[in-house]
Amino acid sequence: MDPLDILTNKDQAFPCFQPIYSADEHIVVGYEVLGRIHDGAIIRSLGSFFHDESVPDEYRLEVDDLILNKALKKLLTEQNENVMLFINRDANLLMNDHGESLRKTLLHYREEGISLNRIVIEVTEHDFIGDIDQLNHLFSYFKTYGIKLAIDNVGKDGSNLDRLRLLNPDILKIDLQMLKQTGEVRTYQDVLFSISMLARKIGAELMYEDIETEFQLQYAWRNGGRYYQGYFLGNPEPTFIDEKMQKQQLKQSFEQFILHEKKKLQVQHEVTSVLEEKVKSVCGKCGTTNYHDLINKIAEALHDESFRIYVCDGNGFQKSENIFKEYDEWKLQPEYYDRNWSWRPYFLQNIMRMSIEQRGILSDLYSDIETGDVIRTFSYPIERGHYIFIDISYNYLFKKDELL
Repeated sequence: MDPLDILTNKDQAFPCFQPIYSADEHIVVGYEVLGRIHDGAIIRSLGSFFHDESVPDEYRLEVDDLILNKALKKLLTEQNENVMLFINRDANLLMNDHGESLRKTLLHYREEGISLNRIVIEVTEHDFIGDIDQLNHLFSYFKTYGIKLAIDNVGKDGSNLDRLRLLNPDILKIDLQMLKQTGEVRTYQDVLFSISMLARKIGAELMYEDIETEFQLQYAWRNGGRYYQGYFLGNPEPTFIDEKMQKQQLKQSFEQFILHEKKKLQVQHEVTSVLEEKVKSVCGKCGTTNYHDLINKIAEALHDESFRIYVCDGNGFQKSENIFKEYDEWKLQPEYYDRNWSWRPYFLQNIMRMSIEQRGILSDLYSDIETGDVIRTFSYPIERGHYIFIDISYNYLFKKDELL
């Protein structure tokens, strides 16, 4: 729709509300405000208008404010006083007057009866081209009123984790559309893992948006999402909906997710037990003092499961060479002797855990530094404060879907 047509018919613009569901209660806890306009009998999105930089700032703000006022008036009629309203704002436009017009609008509706604890301002960090410190000061000021901050499209188009940490958002919104692009899934999942770690460190909640399938909902649940949004759960509507509309369906879906996850954990436990018994058996037959013989014997016993085996001491120094499987043949790599691996994530933590519990550990999935394959590592304590590490091949994991 032509921007001029929108501006000359801005009285036809109105807000729609897309529901946001919570993981803990399975009910609607908020709505994102989305701009729409009547074009004759057709309802059109205003998204492209708000992102069109050829339209003067004041005109975009005028339409944005019109929709915001209509949305806040609608919120006054909402019976649930805990439901949140997510308001999109272009951070660059917001800084034109340092958020003053938005602040005045929100304070006006606070006097009308809306608690500002219900307001969440959404911005896209990687679109902001100004001084990030000034933007941070603005949102710190807004937070004194109880207003929350959500960063949209996190992990997309080069989000800067340092800038995210500085802004200290309450909510990080993650777009799941990338999961449809199969060639980018593994890379994107790694990015999302980093984001989830950041969210945990700064105390932000994760919200997954653009959920269009049950698979995406399951992914969001499995990866720490507290809030969910997308066409799979509800379309943008001009009115609020029954907060419990999807409660039963979500409960049933989550029960299936839980059963699936329990099955995966059960298989992982069983595989850990099988690997532990095989390693114990080899150790019992050949002893654990000659690490050269030990890794060769374990390579024979775990030929199908593993592709690399070595021994380390409690400080992470390698006390054996590697034995590495290449083209189904095992070969020794003496150059790895005395290398130190204590710098690797969770290494010392797992060493201490094995030392205390005296049992084997199967690691999470991770990408191997040398091969680039997705693998797991089984580690097991042997005598005299030494530990054997057995890298499990992707081919073996692939045969057991619950391990991937």
